[in-house]
Amino acid sequence: MPSAPSTVELLAAILFAVALAHTFATGVFQRLAHRFPRHAGSLHLLGEVEVVFGFWAFVLLVGMGLIQGQGEAIAYLEQQRFTEPLFVFAVMVIAATRPVLALVRAGVDAIARRLPGRGAAGLYFVCLGLLPLLGSLITEVAAMTVAALILRERLFAAGLSARLRYATLGVLFVNVSIGGTLTHFAAPPVLMVAAAWGWDTPHMLARFGAPAVVAVLLNAGLASLLFRRELAVIAPSTAPARARPVPPGVTLVHVASLAAVVGASHHPVLFIGVLLLFLGFAEAYERHQDQLILREALLVGFFLAGLVVLGGPQRWWLEPALTQLTASSVFYGAGLLTAITDNAALTYLGSLVPHLSPAFRESLVAGAVVGGGLTVVANAPNPAGFAILRAGFPDQAIRPLGLLAGALAPTLVAVAAFRLL
Repeated sequence: MPSAPSTVELLAAILFAVALAHTFATGVFQRLAHRFPRHAGSLHLLGEVEVVFGFWAFVLLVGMGLIQGQGEAIAYLEQQRFTEPLFVFAVMVIAATRPVLALVRAGVDAIARRLPGRGAAGLYFVCLGLLPLLGSLITEVAAMTVAALILRERLFAAGLSARLRYATLGVLFVNVSIGGTLTHFAAPPVLMVAAAWGWDTPHMLARFGAPAVVAVLLNAGLASLLFRRELAVIAPSTAPARARPVPPGVTLVHVASLAAVVGASHHPVLFIGVLLLFLGFAEAYERHQDQLILREALLVGFFLAGLVVLGGPQRWWLEPALTQLTASSVFYGAGLLTAITDNAALTYLGSLVPHLSPAFRESLVAGAVVGGGLTVVANAPNPAGFAILRAGFPDQAIRPLGLLAGALAPTLVAVAAFRLL
């Protein structure tokens, strides 16, 4: 029988639930900021989705300090691993630079021109269907960053209906979550268990490859078909394409920097060093750069760091919730739990449980990645896409229920693919 949770664990569970509810209520704080201009700064801050989990993590640390003492609170904070937030920050900054985006745009445009359809249909399909699969090589965070930036610059700037915007966001989040499962190092929920369970890229291709590819392409194809009339009359913005060409040598340094960060993803000392060296290079060749997305990347890193701090003490209820499921039901249970917590946290907890059957392990990871597009907290790259694309929504606000509605159909497609193939 599991032991009773401690006072701190109960406090952490309550604050986690409050933080989750807060993500659904950020629009309320934004409206209050307009109503009470005297306190607009604080209310706008609380209305930033990326700030939510970091804010409540700070509240947890204050509570821990009052209950257990300041030393225990600091010790807890120092025990947490912040590799993923730091990695996401580094990848976002480099992947969103002009040379990297120019290279990706050229490839996207070359493929899109060879696809059938009029208007923005080809570009739309490539961004939602092929770039998420590219995440299996360059990591999901990089795939999310470049796909979201191209969608924002080329399509959202051209004007899309609200229905198409939320459908696009939902398909993008779901496809990135499952599109990184072709290798053992690109998707956070896979990365958490690959070493412990001895999974390598051949294993991922054999067990997850076919369902992931079918689901991603089917989701992108169905969305393109459903919105074909609106996409046919949209002329993608060409402003980014008219930017001054980037010398091949500069592009090579950017790509090499991104590859170095991805290769050193387990070692923050290394990839942060690469990032600092890259920032110096970017400053030296400023004429070949647009403004770096440091603010957006920092906010996303803060969001994920808050999720790490708040998520740590949730083990007392998450682990029993997982282990009480069967190999068949854990697929659906993980998919539902992912909507309220990071899918990498779920799979990490699974890796700590001994003697799990191979079928249970695969169902756990499959369910975690399938549910990774339902909310902004469900998958580590989601806050990056959220931060980039929200500028294309009215009042720069993305409604969580709108995201949930947009992600529901592609999630069901992914469920069918992973259960039937």
